[in-house]
Amino acid sequence: MSKRVAIGGFLHETNTFAPTLARYDNFEQGGGYLPLSRGDEILTRCGGVNLGISGFVDYAKEAGWELVPLLWTGAIPSAHVEKQAYEAIADELVERLRGAGPLDGLLLDLHGAMVAEHVDDGEGELLARLRAVAGPDLPIAASLDLHGNVTRQMVDLADVLVAFRTYPHVDMAETGYRAAAQLDRVMARGKPFAKAFRQVPFLIPIPWQCTMIEPAGSLYEDVRAAEAGPVSSASILTGFPAADFEDCLPSVLAYAETQEEADAAADRLERAFLDRETRFAGKAYSPAEAVREAARLAAGASRPVVIADTQDNPGAGGDSNTTGMLRALIDAGVERAATGLMVDPEAARAAHEAGEGAEITIALGGHSGIPGDAPLEGTFRVERISDGRFVATGPYYGGAQMNLGPSACLSIGGVTIVVSTFKAQLADREMYRFVGIEPEKQAILVNKSSVHFRADFEPNAEAILVATAPGPMALDPADLPFKRLRPGTRLSPGGRPFQGEEAVRRAV
Repeated sequence: MSKRVAIGGFLHETNTFAPTLARYDNFEQGGGYLPLSRGDEILTRCGGVNLGISGFVDYAKEAGWELVPLLWTGAIPSAHVEKQAYEAIADELVERLRGAGPLDGLLLDLHGAMVAEHVDDGEGELLARLRAVAGPDLPIAASLDLHGNVTRQMVDLADVLVAFRTYPHVDMAETGYRAAAQLDRVMARGKPFAKAFRQVPFLIPIPWQCTMIEPAGSLYEDVRAAEAGPVSSASILTGFPAADFEDCLPSVLAYAETQEEADAAADRLERAFLDRETRFAGKAYSPAEAVREAARLAAGASRPVVIADTQDNPGAGGDSNTTGMLRALIDAGVERAATGLMVDPEAARAAHEAGEGAEITIALGGHSGIPGDAPLEGTFRVERISDGRFVATGPYYGGAQMNLGPSACLSIGGVTIVVSTFKAQLADREMYRFVGIEPEKQAILVNKSSVHFRADFEPNAEAILVATAPGPMALDPADLPFKRLRPGTRLSPGGRPFQGEEAVRRAV
């Protein structure tokens, strides 16, 4: 008999130090995800897109399941999810599950690092509400981002949690497929697997979590190898190190036939993780240093040098509008340089009103009040205007329909700038091409991204550099003003432990 499985999703990665909250309209728009989708809209929109929900649907087709699509939504990372937005989305998911009729299982596409204004553990609270409706026996599985900060509540309320294994996240749909396969196993065996959960006591800078480099590359090979014999599923989550609550930690998950087998697998992976701690490190440059080094490397190169503007990464809560790297490019007098996205709705509007070929004098970007950052006043030429709609064809976005709102290509000196109305991480070469910039013809590209851009840019790059212009996502978590982190957590690999406010007061 065909299984009847409900599917849905609610995704947000929360940087509690970021300047801008996630509102309901951010979830409606999607910001690089699908727009908020209900019922059959989910099935219509998710086909062929690199998202966990797409993997659910692919597996269900092969397994012959009857799918009951509930609600799916995601917003680009930012500060906390507004209470009103969280409650509206969670309530609708719960009510749609309540009205779904008899089910054999529930599949959820989640992130794992959502914090709302009133709830630290966004996913744990959501799972609690859904479990209250579903009952204690309905199998529930969820796909998670590699950057999830997993809590005990999440582990207890879901039968299985399955995380990405790549960063850049080119395996989001694949992970959804694996999560669906795990749900199928739970449904077939009629009872949950034994589960083991470990939290790892140090925070990892986002750029050095990349699985295209060491030590994460070989660590995730260990995860794949762990799934053998009695171990049905294993995951490592390197965590999102910018959430000020006690479960902001990397973690290990293992599911097996017996508790002893699950514990043994989790212990092995935890040890492999701890053994690599001090190797999560890399070189970062100041803005001026990064541009000088990029210009030196580009002088004899046929491919662009790419600089990651990591501290204004909108994929980690930045508003994608700081001007530090743009100023460094202009000050250095470089030619054939391009940067994006500069999210500035007023600048985009001014460009559209002036038209292509016009010059506009504006204060560009720098509107988020980041210390050390400010708008860049200047006269820019409008090279191209666009409605902001295109298809992102690279391996990260995986064919997503993008809507960046009214957008433009502006130029100043030898630098061109992609200006947009809506925020999305520059992780696809089409995000230059849609305003007429050919990225392969540039000497230097500055992407507001930390790692995801590597999937589409690295095969065509002469070199990749990481720069630390002022922004809300500090490269080193030790630079963030934590107050509520679990005492004893090392603030960077091999770094000093967090003492907590109370311990600090006692020491004074």
